Amino acid sequence: MTASPPLEPLLRRIAEALDRLAPPPRPASDLATADAFVWHADRERLEPVAAVSRVDLDLLQGIERVRDILLDNTQRFAAGLPANNVLLWGARGMGKSSLVKAVHATINAATPRALALVEIHREDITGLPRLLTLLRAAKRRILLFCDDLSFDHEDTSYKSLKAVLEGGIEGRPANVVFYATSNRRHLLSRDMIENERSTALNPGEAVEEKVALSDRFGLWLGFHACDQETYQAMVRGYAQHYGLGLSADQLRAEAAEWAITRGARSGRVAWQYIQDLAGRLGRTIE
Repeated sequence: MTASPPLEPLLRRIAEALDRLAPPPRPASDLATADAFVWHADRERLEPVAAVSRVDLDLLQGIERVRDILLDNTQRFAAGLPANNVLLWGARGMGKSSLVKAVHATINAATPRALALVEIHREDITGLPRLLTLLRAAKRRILLFCDDLSFDHEDTSYKSLKAVLEGGIEGRPANVVFYATSNRRHLLSRDMIENERSTALNPGEAVEEKVALSDRFGLWLGFHACDQETYQAMVRGYAQHYGLGLSADQLRAEAAEWAITRGARSGRVAWQYIQDLAGRLGRTIE
């Protein structure tokens, strides 16, 4: 009777072959490598951002009240004190996301490495629980940021966000605060809420569940369309900061005409005019 060959060498070769076929482990996300990151849900990786696209806090005009509230809340959080999740809502182009990035930069300038800014894209909200699991183990305090957050009809991912912010067993990690910007105060489209009201057995309770998402944010900061003087103050502030030599009368006239052609006045429109002006003057903006 022929003896069977030993199994150990065969099993070792099989194991080695499987190791070669297996995908490499995901690289660790080291929050000590930078002050800003973007979360890539498909790779479960935090990608460092070398230079954040932002403007200085002093250049944000017409939003002084909400600026001071957000700065105070973020300073307390950076110092290890209790702080609220924040919803920045309101008119387009009035500096909601710019304010978040400027506040982060201001605090880190005063206290280097105080905060890490992590951006999560709207379409990756369903992966928020996984991200928070990673951030919970980090030694840094983290400002988690989602720009232009809103939910449309038949979108149920808001339930994941609601549970993570305050309602889940684990809740929000102590080292994380969540800031979101939106054009909607209640984050949900009007037809979405009205559809719930018309089809539910108890319309009031259905609508209340949807509105409750915004209630997870302890601070609601409203941004409203600016008037002519505030818009012109924005333009003057940018022009002075970047040294764009133009007479006050010409600057005011050109800025007013630019707003008329855009059909709106906002911080974004003011910045677009400044970019056009700098280009015409042959000046760079950094």
